[in-house]
Amino acid sequence: MSEFIMAEANERVLPKRDVIFGISALANEMAAREGKDKVIDGTIGSLLDDEGKMMILSSVVEVLRSLSPEEFAEYAPIGGLPAYLDAVVKEVFGDYHPKGFTRAVATPGGTGSIRNTIVNYSKPGNKILTSDWFWGPYNTIAQEHGRSIATYTLFDEDGRFNIASFEDKVMELCVAQDKIVVIINTPAHNPTGYSISDADWDQIIGVFNKATSQGYKVTAFIDAAYIDYAGDPKEVRSFLEKLDCLNDHILVIIGYSMSKGYTLYGMRSGAMICLTQNEEIADEFKKICEQSCRGTWSNCTRAAQELLIKVHNDPALMKKVQDERATFRDMLLERGRAFEQAAKECGLPMVPFDGGFFTSVPTSKPEALVDELMKEGLFLVPLVKGVRIAVSALPLEKVKIIPAKIKAAMERI
Repeated sequence: MSEFIMAEANERVLPKRDVIFGISALANEMAAREGKDKVIDGTIGSLLDDEGKMMILSSVVEVLRSLSPEEFAEYAPIGGLPAYLDAVVKEVFGDYHPKGFTRAVATPGGTGSIRNTIVNYSKPGNKILTSDWFWGPYNTIAQEHGRSIATYTLFDEDGRFNIASFEDKVMELCVAQDKIVVIINTPAHNPTGYSISDADWDQIIGVFNKATSQGYKVTAFIDAAYIDYAGDPKEVRSFLEKLDCLNDHILVIIGYSMSKGYTLYGMRSGAMICLTQNEEIADEFKKICEQSCRGTWSNCTRAAQELLIKVHNDPALMKKVQDERATFRDMLLERGRAFEQAAKECGLPMVPFDGGFFTSVPTSKPEALVDELMKEGLFLVPLVKGVRIAVSALPLEKVKIIPAKIKAAMERI
């Protein structure tokens, strides 16, 4: 019957199960079979309290319940409601007003913005550059559109941003392709929790300006999905001012995830925001990305857009959101630091952590390590260079015992 497999006959490669959701499903099966107390599920990047219940901003629930049928049932414009787009620009830039030209287009979560960027600013066969620690679906999205992922080494031997590797790979791909799309996931990088410093941004901008001075076209995609839970809201946005130092031939696209920022994981909503010194490039961005929207998901969820508009129009609601987020951020940082301390105490190596939903542990045998840990009810996500732990979904007491379990499993495999 294999000759009748329709997709495979068209050279489609059949995937294995989704790594993250597939392992999470195994965790749920074990919990149902042996009891929740036998399982530690560190797979999914959702905010859970110490009792394992979803943490949702109460202001979000309040606004959703107030929406009229028209506000959640009608189509939104293809590019998003204008007031929503104004709000997402404020969400991303905060109090800062960029000197360049900005345009925004609504997308289903941050993922849609990655898809539109790859499709519109690279050619089939091109390599998309990101770090060697990266969110797996970058690769899936690239492959779905005839591209592939190339990586630079994120950390040097001292655990700092590896600017030498970054520059080498940027220039190598520019020479090979005449253009480049670079994905930079910061602040609170997934899967490590690392945030690029302002000093490192100065060097990154220098590399981009060098590339464009030699005639290459650079699109810098900043995946800021976790910006609202990365740390102090002003401090984690300080690097954005440095983007004004980029020259005219560089397009910056920022991927914003309202789904993450407003704890609406299943209500896929976000945006892509461009920043450029060239108004013609900005106008082109708006038109071509709206066309891409029409050709894929068509329109994004109106309810989420109406929600964000209402929050931004109500100072009391906005303050409530900000106060609740601060509580969530503190909880995440406490969990991340607890993991860090426990890892130090048992001698477990880990990558630099600054904040956010995840941290990671390097290993040359990620698949074997994950399989070994599953035997004792600990479910983590294998990566190319290690394993990811979603501290966002784990109670503090469980976070503290995970490093020793990982260390012991490493010694067994």
